[in-house]
Amino acid sequence: MSPYAVPALYAVAVWWFSTGLIILLDHLPRHTFRWSMAGASLVLAAALLAIGASAGDASEAGAFTAFTAALLVWGWQEISYYMGFVSGPAPHACPPGTRGFDRFRAAAAASLWHEAAIVAGGLAILALTWDAPNRFALWTYLILWGMNLSARLNMFLGVRNLNAEFLPDHLSYLGCYLRKRPMNPLFPVSVSLATVVAALLGRAALAEDAAAFEVVGFTILTTLTALATLEHWFLMLPLPAAALWSWSLPARAKSAAISVTASEPAEIGHRDAA
Repeated sequence: MSPYAVPALYAVAVWWFSTGLIILLDHLPRHTFRWSMAGASLVLAAALLAIGASAGDASEAGAFTAFTAALLVWGWQEISYYMGFVSGPAPHACPPGTRGFDRFRAAAAASLWHEAAIVAGGLAILALTWDAPNRFALWTYLILWGMNLSARLNMFLGVRNLNAEFLPDHLSYLGCYLRKRPMNPLFPVSVSLATVVAALLGRAALAEDAAAFEVVGFTILTTLTALATLEHWFLMLPLPAAALWSWSLPARAKSAAISVTASEPAEIGHRDAA
């Protein structure tokens, strides 16, 4: 088997399963959230320990461990936000008629603590991998952070597909911060930059002098960036995003529909795919 096949397939499988698991947990009854959050916090602690332990391991196993642990840290960020534990100083809908910079400021206030937690997570990983040979955990986290931020900004500016079925009911207030539009000026920039990054990472993985450790790490990062770029295209093209995780969605979410105009903020009752 090609040395690129296993890490690429591993990245796809872990991305698909972890995304579906978070969606599944987010749609459970709210009384289960404290248990999910407690479990996620234990996993977070174990993941940070794994990142610290693998930072000095420049082996194929070390690359797999670093990627997996960073993804688990990111999973905690997603769970804590979508379950409502870490949001912002004003986690509610924007006042009617809010537009322009006021709408952006209200959106920031709805998730400011979440953004601060992401920064804290990145700094923790940076400290754990500082001056170490294995920094794939840091690169993984930065790719997830950058692509997530890009997706959220695109949805704020306007996209064709808001993927409403992914949003839990208790986060329906986020609807006023999203727009349904055929295109926005950021989207071409986002997918172009992401494609360039994926190409550069792929080039590093294919380099003739790349060690086995680097082949694994850069192949995983290439695959992850390509998947994140695909998620961006899900926002604009009629692709069956929900079908990928139909096993994790409740029946009512699978049949959810969005009714918005192309020029007004989206009023939805489910999840954004950022």
